[in-house]
Amino acid sequence: MHAWAMVDYGQPLEQIEKPTPVPQGTEVLVEVSHCGVCHSDLHAWDGYYQLAGGKRLHSRDRGVKLPLALGHEIFGRVVGMGPDAEGVAVGDKRIVYPWVGCGHCNRCLDERDNMCLDVRPLGIRQDGGFGSHVLVPHPRHLVDPGNLDPALAATYACSGITVYSAIRKLMPLPPTTPIVVVGAGGLGLSAITVLRALGHEAIIAVDTDARKLEAARTAGASDVVDASAPDVTQRLVAAAGGPLEAVIDLVNASSTARFVYDALGKGGTAVQVGLFGGELTIDLPLMAMRELALRGSYVGSPKDLRELVALAQANKLASLPITVMPQSSANEALQRLKDGQVIGRLVLRADAVA
Repeated sequence: MHAWAMVDYGQPLEQIEKPTPVPQGTEVLVEVSHCGVCHSDLHAWDGYYQLAGGKRLHSRDRGVKLPLALGHEIFGRVVGMGPDAEGVAVGDKRIVYPWVGCGHCNRCLDERDNMCLDVRPLGIRQDGGFGSHVLVPHPRHLVDPGNLDPALAATYACSGITVYSAIRKLMPLPPTTPIVVVGAGGLGLSAITVLRALGHEAIIAVDTDARKLEAARTAGASDVVDASAPDVTQRLVAAAGGPLEAVIDLVNASSTARFVYDALGKGGTAVQVGLFGGELTIDLPLMAMRELALRGSYVGSPKDLRELVALAQANKLASLPITVMPQSSANEALQRLKDGQVIGRLVLRADAVA
């Protein structure tokens, strides 16, 4: 197999050749046709996550071995199966659930692989969709896309289920209760489309980029707030008609966490999703007296992916702006994302796919 792989942190990806895996047991070999490009790829490429107090969590301390093919929003075709793999056949086209766990603990057996204590995501800790093939541990990590567009369907494996899982942590809420979505990039637009598909009406998008805010309006946001001005907390409260009850922070940096927390009203919940990093200092007595909730949300489960795909197959989920690039342009795609030039989602197409 060939792969556009990270051979050193922060350095351009290189095209390399590796032995094509031979599936054993329940494993399934998938030939990649499309793979989305995600901010998590940038964190993996940088090789660290920024923590509080200037500390960093380095990938090398989490068992990552190089070279590594990035990419976890994977769509492809089954080309090989282990003797114990059931429920799929060679030739089947499938979305790959990438957040695979150990497969044996109670969380994995309960289909909460993303919460496994030894989660080993494809494209993060083992080779992913920037390669020609991926090895999937079990057929249950594969979801039938039906007639969905492969480039769009690939994005459901991360951006889709990440926002779907975060939204579920806020529900139920009346459709007219404002939900604030911080960050109007690929995840933000995904969140807006999912909220609209679930019948939610009051959606406030927040970003510093006027182009992305316009895209958020087009996707169905009922209002937008420019986060570049210093009075963003006050303008958020004004846009919502009062202190906030529900927020999804898809950036989750020190700056966004600050204005989100300051804008929360009594009983308000902020779901923190993004991995940009930093820290937040809070007044603990006020958190208790106001019954505030700060809750993390890490991607989603196989069940989330199946439910989201069902929404899309029922034509309830609007499409996202998708830019398709050849897999050989992986370095350019990463750089465009890092420079904030992407509206919607970038998807790499295998060079052999027409």
